[in-house]
Amino acid sequence: MKTLTRLVLLIVGAAVLLQLFFVLRIALMVVVDPQSTSFQRSEAWQILQSRGSLPWSQHWVAYPQIAGSLKRAVVASEDAGFMEHNGVEWESIQKAWQRNVKAEARAGRTDRPAKIYGGSTITQQLAKNLLLSGERSFLRKGQELLLTMLLELLLGKQRILEIYLNNVEWGQGVFGAEAAARHYFGKGAAQLTNAEAARLAAMLPQPKRFEKMPQSAYLVQRARIVMRYMPMVEIP
Repeated sequence: MKTLTRLVLLIVGAAVLLQLFFVLRIALMVVVDPQSTSFQRSEAWQILQSRGSLPWSQHWVAYPQIAGSLKRAVVASEDAGFMEHNGVEWESIQKAWQRNVKAEARAGRTDRPAKIYGGSTITQQLAKNLLLSGERSFLRKGQELLLTMLLELLLGKQRILEIYLNNVEWGQGVFGAEAAARHYFGKGAAQLTNAEAARLAAMLPQPKRFEKMPQSAYLVQRARIVMRYMPMVEIP
């Protein structure tokens, strides 16, 4: 019984220490720009393994040096309620949960694993990419929600969007607004037009796919829709 009690205490203690580590990491981001994210490190390792070299482009720029058009485009495309919610769109989470229940039921009748759906806001995407692995599970989703709330509490909307735009993937080895603007349009992130910003925002769900398919009819249509909604969203 004593051994079991010690084991439980060790597990609880480790969990508490992990959360304290996350709190300190996020608090530090108030003044220190993160040098890399968990997702980027994982992606770099995969590129290095597959290609034997590491083509990589990322240039951090301050929030005012990112065109308002790109900020609006990304918010319109990824999270139109960014300025209103507390980091989580609970209605979207509920819908995702219902889809996951159905997916698990289908998986139980086959040998295929259930696909876990998200319903993620910009803050949730940042929490996942900054600090978590690519594992898709309910436990990891719970940790993501906790980190999302910490990001909103400690950083605020402008800093969250600044870090997101400087770290989000826009192609293989292409990370952040400045690198994306240079890669696709040969200019800095501050000079992006509405059409260019909408195009970049439309790529975000599958950037590596659309990097190879720049003339995709879906991408063109999606960019038009994003541009239509850009004036309707608020940005910090």
